[in-house]
Amino acid sequence: MRVDVMVIGAGAAGMAAALKAKEEGAEVLLVERDERTGGILNQCIHNGFGLHYFRQELTGPEYAERFQEKMEKMGIRALTNAYVKRVEDRRVILVTEHGIEEVEVGALVYATGARERPFGSLMIPGDRPSGIFTAGVAQRLINIENRLPGKRALILGSGDIGLIMARRLTLEGMEVVGVVERLPYAGGLLRNVIQCLEDYSIPLYLSSTVVEVRGRERLEEVVVAKLDEQFRPIPGTERVFKVDTLVLSVGLIPQVELIENLVVKNPTSRGVGVSNIGQTSRDWIFSAGNCTVIFDLVDYVSYEGETAGRYAAKFVKGEIPQEKIPVKPGKNVMVVHPIWYTPEEPLTLYLRVKKPMEKGRLVVGRFAREFEDLVPSEMLKVKISDRDLEGLDEIVVSVEEVN
Repeated sequence: MRVDVMVIGAGAAGMAAALKAKEEGAEVLLVERDERTGGILNQCIHNGFGLHYFRQELTGPEYAERFQEKMEKMGIRALTNAYVKRVEDRRVILVTEHGIEEVEVGALVYATGARERPFGSLMIPGDRPSGIFTAGVAQRLINIENRLPGKRALILGSGDIGLIMARRLTLEGMEVVGVVERLPYAGGLLRNVIQCLEDYSIPLYLSSTVVEVRGRERLEEVVVAKLDEQFRPIPGTERVFKVDTLVLSVGLIPQVELIENLVVKNPTSRGVGVSNIGQTSRDWIFSAGNCTVIFDLVDYVSYEGETAGRYAAKFVKGEIPQEKIPVKPGKNVMVVHPIWYTPEEPLTLYLRVKKPMEKGRLVVGRFAREFEDLVPSEMLKVKISDRDLEGLDEIVVSVEEVN
């Protein structure tokens, strides 16, 4: 089989990429390992999606359905229940219901999203009972399989999915005794802290973490301690929570495994390194979504997917520029995306600062703008004009704290 553009992953980035590649006239094959397209959106039944992209507030399944309807109208072929075994030079080996298939591609859009950090990576001492779930697994149990994970829960990590699950568990009848966060500020968006915790009187324990789990067959107790400025537990501050469920919202990891030996990675996000047109260090491989950097909003994921899909189709037609100017993090910048700039398209920067700032000045080339209330948990999105970058052979992104 041969196609112009293959898209791996049918989530928010992959579906947007497939649509844009098709609009550019490319023959498109969309590959998804699940039984249906939509990705993680299918289990995110809460609202808050699409405010930027569709100018409407939608649930996750509603957001996915908009794209699914467009793909059906445009005749995009979606191959579900298909696993990518290997990506080689212009070839992708698939495992499908019909056996092993080999596809020759003109260009590839890699949009595999992210996976959750597992409990084992946290090195928390104690027993290994049942009742410990990542937030995504708990969400799937409730929203897809209609099963409650337990009766009384503690949530570790105040990322957006952890905050949303605190509300979801409460609405389903579970008692959420609190959300524990190792940082001195919440990891999710402020609106989620208000709507998911404060509105339901769920306590948020900052500068704290889980130091022990106890239980025989099922989780019985979780020990939480305060942390000092070096994130070390403070002796004597331990507090025991009697719960049967521990939900982990301790970060997402970009899924890069299938192509990590083929492309350069973004050193700040550990995801696939791309330019502002979605192109990787391999000219025929493009990438978008949470496999490149962890985005705050699904709308951003879809915008980046569109760009990658459009330029993947242009690459097949030989209409793509080769120039790439490096983009690097400077002072007070923890994460920056993309890592190259191609003048064909305006530079849309996504960045996270290293520390909270009441006021900071973003400096990129000749561009400078002040922002207020900067925190590492909230992504900053800024569009930089071509004239502000003219003549640069390296772009350094810095944030200067303003007193």
